[in-house]
Amino acid sequence: MQQVHSEGVVTAMSQASDARQVADELASQLLHPYLGFVLFFCSATYDLQALGQALQQRFGGIRVVGCTSAGEITPQGYGRNCVTAVGFDHAHFSIATELIDQVEHFSLIDAQQMVERLVGGCRSNTLAPIKGNSFALTLLDGLSSREEMVLAALSAALGDIPHFGGSAGDDNHLTHTHVYFDGAFHSGAAVVVLVNTWLDFEVFTTHHILPRAQKLVVTGADSASRRVFELNAEPAAEEYARHIGVAVAQLDHRIFAAHPLAVRINDQYYVRAIQQVHDDLSLSFYCAVENGIVLTAMTPGPILPNLQTLFDGLQARLGDLLLTIGCDCFLRRLELEEHGTLEPIGAFLREQRVIGFNTYGEQFNGMHINQTFTGVAIARGRTPGQR
Repeated sequence: MQQVHSEGVVTAMSQASDARQVADELASQLLHPYLGFVLFFCSATYDLQALGQALQQRFGGIRVVGCTSAGEITPQGYGRNCVTAVGFDHAHFSIATELIDQVEHFSLIDAQQMVERLVGGCRSNTLAPIKGNSFALTLLDGLSSREEMVLAALSAALGDIPHFGGSAGDDNHLTHTHVYFDGAFHSGAAVVVLVNTWLDFEVFTTHHILPRAQKLVVTGADSASRRVFELNAEPAAEEYARHIGVAVAQLDHRIFAAHPLAVRINDQYYVRAIQQVHDDLSLSFYCAVENGIVLTAMTPGPILPNLQTLFDGLQARLGDLLLTIGCDCFLRRLELEEHGTLEPIGAFLREQRVIGFNTYGEQFNGMHINQTFTGVAIARGRTPGQR
């Protein structure tokens, strides 16, 4: 594999199927005297226990965190059934990590104590002041249905520290998603990473979804399970299918990706992606849905111009980009696969030095959102202290 060594970060990938071989290949690409931290995203098809142990053995005392994905963004573009990773140099990045081992019991007090520990951990390396020079990354179990609760508490505790993240996937099986921390994969859990750096960066989110005229009102929902039973006082699946002009029997991931619903907050539309249709004609969602909210029918616009505008803006504001960590909704990937445009979009992401994964939901400054490309762009920078 080609090693891409750039100021402060090294990227890597492995397409091996054997866990030990994966760990060996990643270590051969990433290990160097200044390596301080490794972030990775992997297919859920691996023997996760074996992979966790192998990574811990090969990287020794270096902290490694990651999660399972619904597709990978590698140094070569979009990948599948592989592992993609990035190593951070401790001269450029001071990084602290924490595990939320039971997301359903996470409170504001827990969040405040956790952020204090994270800030203390980053300060021990004293690269740059925390304020204005730090961002947080969250990796959540993508099937926990607790993202909103965790994010609300974390966002309050983080204050003005910008924050993004993604929900772990499992290659579209919707059965078991995991985050990796301290040598093992965990479910029902989340990893929080605080990154302090003297390099310039920007946390961002973008989407290519455009509003249509039709509105659907949630008239029957169980918000705890994110399940909608009625839209416009009709069985949810029937009303949704009627609005988009397909039969209920045709409803699947690809239809949901092509015909998303969104909630409008101020002037912005935030997609509430549908996860699945049930026998009772109810619909499960990836994001919180409550009785009374108005959902707008949306239609996807072209993805590439949206991404080009995003990266043109980032480069104009930050200069040459060193790395972008991207959380890319798996529904966007399904759309690209459907349209046969996965290769060109993957090539564009490769040119922009994006490493990341396809998610079951994205996180942006305390919000849980869907069908977006969300992340952090980090600039090459100049010399320490020149901020």
